Amino acid sequence: MKIGFIGAGNMGGAIIGGIVGSGLAAPQDITAADASRECLSAAAEKYGIVTAEDNAAAAAADILFLCVKPAVIYSVIDGIAGHIRPDTIVVSIAAGQSIKKLMDAFGNDKIKLARVMPNTPALVGEGMAAVSPNRNMSDADTEKVLSIFSSLGKAEVVSEKLMDAVTAVSGSSPAYVFMFIEAMADAAVRGGMPRQQAYIFAAQSVLGSAKMVLETGMHPGELKDMVCSPSGTTIDAVAVLEQEGLRSAVMKAMKACIDRSQSM
Repeated sequence: MKIGFIGAGNMGGAIIGGIVGSGLAAPQDITAADASRECLSAAAEKYGIVTAEDNAAAAAADILFLCVKPAVIYSVIDGIAGHIRPDTIVVSIAAGQSIKKLMDAFGNDKIKLARVMPNTPALVGEGMAAVSPNRNMSDADTEKVLSIFSSLGKAEVVSEKLMDAVTAVSGSSPAYVFMFIEAMADAAVRGGMPRQQAYIFAAQSVLGSAKMVLETGMHPGELKDMVCSPSGTTIDAVAVLEQEGLRSAVMKAMKACIDRSQSM
């Protein structure tokens, strides 16, 4: 399987790393192009992949990943549209760009195309990716895309109409979680804990709590209740979070994220 990348930055590099690490393709079967020679050199050195001077060379692939920003994706498509084979699967990770807009840009209503929303924890193998295939993708095509993103964490097929919600709940949410970890660490520092140790305690607690949700199948509220002893320390902290509107603030922030995604 020949795999092409246009864009070898953080997310492109993470996907390349997942593919190589899981053995889905050999490094010599992966070709990447990027406007940044620095990114290309780093990817080649780290993963042993082939680099290309122009995007058209990377486009000659069985699966082509477009790992570029929304602001430049259409100029990239203009340059490669004539080089896409009928059987090539094109995967776009550009936020807010609909399948219809992308297909129209290619000028090809037969193109196999999947819109994907990954997130930055893919860089450490704990990503969450939503995959929306277009009508030309077969089940086997979709499974190929899912297998690649599953090598970076977890991946599920979702309806494209849910992509704005996906952006808020997984695409952008690492930023909210990082803020929460930072706030908890600040409070621990205020209580006398050294800062680096505070980050470890806060981050590991978030990691472990998330793992409990995923592995136990229990409702988050039920897991919360298990920590809250009668007249204990935790319920007092929870009462303050409720009083200060933690849930409401998170829901309002995610609504703003959804609205912005819809307007792109």
